[in-house]
Amino acid sequence: MSAPDGLAQLPGPILSAREIEIIELVATGLTNQEIALRLMISKRTVDNHVSNIFSKTGAKNRVALLNWAMDHGKICRDGFNCCNLP
Repeated sequence: MSAPDGLAQLPGPILSAREIEIIELVATGLTNQEIALRLMISKRTVDNHVSNIFSKTGAKNRVALLNWAMDHGKICRDGFNCCNLP
């Protein structure tokens, strides 16, 4: 099955801009409550985003999520993997 408009489908799950933002904040060590305060959304909404991200990526915890994000060029840490960011 080909992607619409002849575009190649990228490997891995499709994450929303908000989900990428959540991953970036998780990478800084923030709790879900702290992320909620930073983004001015409810903790429950952050909980839902994190749960959806875990489901999409197959990560079982925050450490596994950050490993996945590094491997897929979704986050940049200390200059590593920065060239893969959009």
